Amino acid sequence: MNGLIDRDGALSSGLADIRTQFAVPTSFPEAVLAEAKAAAGRPIAGHADWTDRDFATLDPAASTDLDQAFSIERSGQDLILHYAIADVAWFVSANGAVDLEAWTRGTTIYMPDGKASLYPPGLSEGAASLLPGVERPSVVFRVRIDPTGKAVLDGAVRAVIRSRSKLAYETVTPADLPPDFAELSRRIEQAEDVRGAARVDAPEQQLGVDASGYYALEFRPQNPAEVQNAAMSLAANLAIADLLLAHRTGLFRVMPEPEEWAVHRLRHTAKALGLDWPHGEGLKAFERRLDQTKPREAAFMAAVRRAGPRASYAPYREGTVPWHSAMAATYAHATAPLRRLQDRYVIEAVLQIASGGTVAGELRDAFERLPAVMARAEEKAGQVDRAVLDLAEAAVLQGRQGSRFTAVVTDIDERGARIQLTDLAVVSRVDGHGALPGDTIMVELVSADVAHRQVKFERVD
Repeated sequence: MNGLIDRDGALSSGLADIRTQFAVPTSFPEAVLAEAKAAAGRPIAGHADWTDRDFATLDPAASTDLDQAFSIERSGQDLILHYAIADVAWFVSANGAVDLEAWTRGTTIYMPDGKASLYPPGLSEGAASLLPGVERPSVVFRVRIDPTGKAVLDGAVRAVIRSRSKLAYETVTPADLPPDFAELSRRIEQAEDVRGAARVDAPEQQLGVDASGYYALEFRPQNPAEVQNAAMSLAANLAIADLLLAHRTGLFRVMPEPEEWAVHRLRHTAKALGLDWPHGEGLKAFERRLDQTKPREAAFMAAVRRAGPRASYAPYREGTVPWHSAMAATYAHATAPLRRLQDRYVIEAVLQIASGGTVAGELRDAFERLPAVMARAEEKAGQVDRAVLDLAEAAVLQGRQGSRFTAVVTDIDERGARIQLTDLAVVSRVDGHGALPGDTIMVELVSADVAHRQVKFERVD
């Protein structure tokens, strides 16, 4: 998901060019829209009535594609998370126009000025979205979290819910949230510490203007409610992964351990940002000490996401435990079906297992086909993210030609020296002759071409 915010539209022309270059969809075919409209008008059937439960959603204020609603209660020393997830499958007919288009797109692509949704807005921001005050079909996961933070899936059921509140990160207060909302997050965080999991969710970047009138890339740190909200998805996805693995089926999110060269590069990035990373401390331990409210530490968290190994999807294989190195656990995705195609199929598998059945052959077939589809979709989304960041960096440096900056060499390859500026969240390259990783050098900005999303530096020392 692209995390750059362009509040004043400074990047609008460049963003249009990016859409064209990477063929980012700007609309849906008429057949898809017509089928989605018909599906949105279907009366809800086959769902339990949970409209008397106190569900709420928590998202950015502007969000209308609401995947998740939550309710938390106590059961002895355990916390019970009732996690309602948009029942996208209720609206999508297998091999219909909406389904085939979703398989083409794979995922929602987010850009600073909008998004290319996985499903038509009539579904993703309308009938399938868990908007407040209206009845919506959902799949409710019952997740039990014990005092150590261990999450177990107790059950799953299709249910109609009516969200009581659409809470916003920007305005929510502790009084708006269930009494155990923060405690649930604390337990999940405690379990992460015990497992040795990494925390690499970088804050959003936004394009602002500094005191000198230049554009500046700034980090918008997550507030406590955002961090706590993420813990609910994490708990549900970990519990679902354990259930799927126990039943020897499913589709898992996997990630290898970072390569040694990537860790070395990150150490030089930390140096460039003035962060103290002791040599005897591992990357995961260092990440857990970072504070994203501090700009330099936030910049490092963004660098980790760029430099780290790429996560992917893998179906269950007999004799293999699917592993996500950052989570330090077996992990699955099942909580964002409005935004990721594969979640819809994982949710269906969980429902079939929870009802005492076995996973249908068509789902197992889908688990075999989905990794390639999701890889293509995520590759495109990643290319768009990188292009947007290149555009923003060029905008930040425009008009500063001739200015000199201190930089640290993070690594050397056949294309030269990769550098990280010490005072701006900008990564670039210069002639690497005579430079070594970790060297502090002085560079001069030669050009900043917003139209081509390119910047050029020369070494001056």
